[in-house]
Amino acid sequence: MSRAFNFSAGPAVMPEAVLEQAASEMLDWHGSGMSVMEMSHRGKEFISIYEQAEADLRELLAVPAHFKILFMQGGGLAENAIAPLNLSHGGAMDFVLTGSWSQKSLKEAGKYGTTRLAATAQADGFTTLPAPATWQIGADSRYVHICSNETIHGVEFHELPDLKALGCDAPLVVDFSSHVASRPVDWSRVGLAFGGAQKNLGPAGLTLVIVREELIGHALPHCPSAFDYKLVADNQSMYNTPPTYSIYIAGLVFQWLKQHGGIAAMELRNIAKAQLLYDFLDRSSLFENRVAKDCRSRMNVPFFLRDESRNDAFLAGAKAANLLQLKGHKSVGGMRASIYNAMPLEGVQALVAYMREFEKTQA
Repeated sequence: MSRAFNFSAGPAVMPEAVLEQAASEMLDWHGSGMSVMEMSHRGKEFISIYEQAEADLRELLAVPAHFKILFMQGGGLAENAIAPLNLSHGGAMDFVLTGSWSQKSLKEAGKYGTTRLAATAQADGFTTLPAPATWQIGADSRYVHICSNETIHGVEFHELPDLKALGCDAPLVVDFSSHVASRPVDWSRVGLAFGGAQKNLGPAGLTLVIVREELIGHALPHCPSAFDYKLVADNQSMYNTPPTYSIYIAGLVFQWLKQHGGIAAMELRNIAKAQLLYDFLDRSSLFENRVAKDCRSRMNVPFFLRDESRNDAFLAGAKAANLLQLKGHKSVGGMRASIYNAMPLEGVQALVAYMREFEKTQA
């Protein structure tokens, strides 16, 4: 059976070349006589893998020298606790609610300090983004949290907010799990960014944290040692055993990104893929996307059949056409196509062709 086009929101599609290389190196990595899975994380073989991965990521994302790159575990959900444990100082934190993931972040952070709602798009069904000029941020804010791409609702900040322009000195904390490496990052506006790897960087198990040095070293007394950013940074992400195989695969993805033109080239590809799908949805009489055009996600495209009694037929036909994981999240229903970096243009073309044919036969 040929490989399907996998539109899963995460764990998600991986570059085929990466999977092939990992398969070829499974039993013996570079003549070491070991699989990466079997290596000591403190051995010279894995240290070389780790150092190359970190260097490639710093180059790809143009991470400034005064930011630490941490390879951690627990995913974005764990970082919703780990970030306030390190940055809240027991004080107040401000949150911008733009969908399900920022809602989860707000709820979790409330266990470690005072949380406040700076802005919300809930009244619009999370189909818009509140303009930064309308945000209500406290003068004593320890940090301002946003989810820059909401995987479930399909909204994305096309530009990170400039808190200094809003008169705010608090650092910006960004959950960029679902669009990291899909576009450049303006690090001058970021204090900390975190994300699970399983959407755009690699397999589940690895969490990326990129944090300004000046923000670390202030963990709450009850912060677990393995979650203390300073301890993790001081030990080159090896205070505890890191997710070694996930780091290795992510490193291969970083190399694949460099071979394909880096982040600038990925952004152009992602714009083209998203535009193709959104253009079809906007012209369709059977399908619709409900997100405001100025904040549509390039990575996660939710859509609905205007007649939802046809949902099952649509999904069955998609599966028969080797187009998988198109069912929307259970909390919102409908459909969703996640078109991360590793999804080729041909996959989106195949999806649009199927949707066009389905619309024709259902007319």
